[in-house]
Amino acid sequence: MKKLVIAVACLTLAAFAAPPAKVVVYTAHEDVILNALAPRFEKDTGVKLEYVKLGSGDVIKRAKAEAANPQADVIWSIGGEQLEAENAILAPYTPKDWAKIAPVFKVGTHWLPYTGIMNVFLVNTKMVPADKLPRKWSDLADPRFSKLISSARADKSGSSYMQLCNTLLVYKDKGWDVYRGIMQNMVVSASSGSVPKFVNDGEQAVGITLEDNAYRFVQGGGPVKIVYPEDGTVAAPDGIALLKGAPDPEAGKIFIDWCLSKPIQEFLVESQARRSVRIDCKDPAGLPLLKTIKTIPYDFGWAARNKDEFSRKFNDIAMDLGL
Repeated sequence: MKKLVIAVACLTLAAFAAPPAKVVVYTAHEDVILNALAPRFEKDTGVKLEYVKLGSGDVIKRAKAEAANPQADVIWSIGGEQLEAENAILAPYTPKDWAKIAPVFKVGTHWLPYTGIMNVFLVNTKMVPADKLPRKWSDLADPRFSKLISSARADKSGSSYMQLCNTLLVYKDKGWDVYRGIMQNMVVSASSGSVPKFVNDGEQAVGITLEDNAYRFVQGGGPVKIVYPEDGTVAAPDGIALLKGAPDPEAGKIFIDWCLSKPIQEFLVESQARRSVRIDCKDPAGLPLLKTIKTIPYDFGWAARNKDEFSRKFNDIAMDLGL
């Protein structure tokens, strides 16, 4: 009888010690990152990763629609302003390496910084000579770029919404006039991930995109160059968050801790040219140091509060311009 009690106790302890079977995440990550990280997570943790890839706006819509009965544990890599706007559906969590996260990135309510992202222009050097490069946001409104600028929709894409806000922050009262001028030159892409590819392939001359997406095409040897806007670019974190009422919050916490661990942050820096949010990781090789770039602060609360209004205004202009 004693042996039976001991055996049952051991089985019970083993059950508690076993890792969760799976974690379910909603993500706007690019396929190249998903294909690299998903198998590594499963190997490192023994937890199966099931992900649903959507545009960042659709990630939020789905999570909100399921708020009464969440079907995912984590939202992974979408714009911080979208998470800030919907922080009521998120559960607070302090990751185990929180002390290693740079204070400048600790800006969210119930969401955590994942990587440092930055808005840039990617220019096809065969289509735009060196002395004609766009140097400022307002340069993108020049008629010489008519139908030559690739961008995703700011009312659908989190990164494109941040780029709209970037323009408004730089030009303040004239921001919408400048952005409308940029929109007049746009060919709108169905996804933000397609923007740098169109530029690399010569379908458009300039893409408004994120630094890491652009740099992959530079590394690939394409006829492209990254330009950091001289009038200021937002450098801010995208986010990762545990969903309130998640089916398996412990699996979600394991996933978040793994994403913010030094080995994974270093992997994102070295192979994906993402800037780490940790204080003990270097900037990506081949990219300028952050301190050499003119950056501007990004108020996630302001961006979140105005998202519906700014998205409606973008849509109105898009309809007016036939985009």
